[in-house]
Amino acid sequence: MKNKLNTCITIKEMQELSKKAKAAILTMTTLANSGHPGGSMSSLDLLIALYHSINLNPQDPNMNERDRVIVSHGHISPAVYSTLAYRGYFDIVDVITQFRLAGSIFEGHIETEVPGVEWTSGNLGQGLSAATGFALSSKILQINNQIYCIMGDGEQQKGQISEARRFAIKYGLNNITAIIDYNKIQICGDINIVMPQNIKANYESDGWKTIEINGHDYKEIFSAIEEAHKLDAPVLILAHTKMGNGVSFMENQEKYHGAALTEDDLFKAFNEIGFSFPYVEYKEKRQVLRGNIRKPYIVEEPPLYNFITLSKRLYEKDTDNRTAWGDALSDIARVNDDEKKNIAVFDCDLKSSVKTSSFEVQKPDRFFQAGIAEHHTVVASGALSRTGIQTFFANFGVFGIEETYNQHRLNDINQTNLKVILTHVGLDVGEDGKTHQCINYIGLANSLFNTRLIIPADPNQTYKIINFVVNQPGNYIIAMGRSKIGIIKNNYGEIFYGPNYVYEYGKTDILREGSQACMFVTGTLVNEAIKVVDDLKMDFIDLRLIYTSSPLEIKTETIVAAAKTGYIFTLEDHNIYTGIGSMIANRLVEEQVVCPLEKFAVNHYGSSGSAEDVYRSMHLDFKNLTLKIKKILGKWR
Repeated sequence: MKNKLNTCITIKEMQELSKKAKAAILTMTTLANSGHPGGSMSSLDLLIALYHSINLNPQDPNMNERDRVIVSHGHISPAVYSTLAYRGYFDIVDVITQFRLAGSIFEGHIETEVPGVEWTSGNLGQGLSAATGFALSSKILQINNQIYCIMGDGEQQKGQISEARRFAIKYGLNNITAIIDYNKIQICGDINIVMPQNIKANYESDGWKTIEINGHDYKEIFSAIEEAHKLDAPVLILAHTKMGNGVSFMENQEKYHGAALTEDDLFKAFNEIGFSFPYVEYKEKRQVLRGNIRKPYIVEEPPLYNFITLSKRLYEKDTDNRTAWGDALSDIARVNDDEKKNIAVFDCDLKSSVKTSSFEVQKPDRFFQAGIAEHHTVVASGALSRTGIQTFFANFGVFGIEETYNQHRLNDINQTNLKVILTHVGLDVGEDGKTHQCINYIGLANSLFNTRLIIPADPNQTYKIINFVVNQPGNYIIAMGRSKIGIIKNNYGEIFYGPNYVYEYGKTDILREGSQACMFVTGTLVNEAIKVVDDLKMDFIDLRLIYTSSPLEIKTETIVAAAKTGYIFTLEDHNIYTGIGSMIANRLVEEQVVCPLEKFAVNHYGSSGSAEDVYRSMHLDFKNLTLKIKKILGKWR
């Protein structure tokens, strides 16, 4: 059921408001001597019409049933901030004097720290994917609201948008209305010269309904929005606009896409618009504020999950970690049959390999098959995860993070709650060769400030880790290889990650005690490490073996204790420059601990062959590792 449009002010009042907002846009960009005034002015009337007609409440910006506006071309922040200020979210003077001022929430591109902003954007081509995630959430949670996504025309050149269009059609997201500011000018000029495209035909070919309007005529804007509400399909409103609308010398001039007016031109623009601000006064106020704004980093209140979890399943025979992940997901879905306990799983044409098939059978209405569209899927699943639905995205490592790092970075900035399951990481994919050997994910995860990384040791630990993260807020990456892996046991032949083991993020596990040196291992090579350490003990070389499932967060006491053995080795099938070896090296320096360190890792791209042969070619096999350690410790001692 679509919402009925309900304008709260008259068209004449909106026209007057547009003049004030244009003056505000030009004043703030001139004061900052930077920004995007031209596109802000072409999108402005669309924003004013939306924010003054949809279901929202400035006194309660996060009300559950609100309509959402996703602004994809976040560089039009001056228009967004002006519109929200005049809608009652905050003071327009604060916006004008603090725009692009270090420490202010009114940054150059829109941020969710600003009340009324739903999604931090700026990297073009991301907004429609986020909109589909929010629209999907409304369907799942049965919220009768509308999702609007306003975009620029130049960003339609991005391939991710086509991924989002198809996804919206497949899942019947008739609660999405996309609006394109069709001013036909991008940074380098005419969009038809920079990169010709047929925007309307592209949307229609994917099944969208389209409406064309004059984007500066409020009657046409409202009529189009009302018509969109009546159509049982995703709708595109193609709004013909003018760059720099309302100021004659700015109109259709590409230079004003990203250039502020001079002070002299600002006063000329004020005369044309018929409204002005006390520029000199605001300039002085901005100078006083410079360096005196201290914006605290806002951490959003995390969602509360109360899923029933299981811990009794025990793997006694060798299997792969991804099977344990699939089992855990399936078990959690089975015992949490309450509709209020929502889990969503996204897949990109790999369900049999990433082990999400069982979940699909159990919860077909919570399983979303996006096809080969990883960039869109990371953003859509991230947006969905912000709405209280525990969301998983499973993919091969090389596609799931190495190909889509920027999308994860944007999710990290947006403080999403996405659980990313990466399978086929490291050299373990063997025969697929170097293009599919995901060896950089530790370094990439380490570059995300709000994301945690977990690398399970064996199927039993994997199962417990999934049962742990299902009740955790925030972004987690859980990475695992492809091959079957040996069940880890202690010196007495008992299963290490057995019934009494409790997973704790940041905790390391001592798989073998030792005092002459210490080896840290993470990932698929754990069984090789056990063989090496056990063999060395036969030659009276006593190594402590530590498994590190959380390489980004290793406790200080673990590092100090390892250094006291006199020598540290690290073993992994990751990039030698960014893997756990580098994490340990950094920690030694941070803790001002001096200790020899030897990294056994990947120092060049791998070849195609069995995993065993690839490891051997990298000298990461039992024989080579044993000889190297004996040689190193022999020389050292």
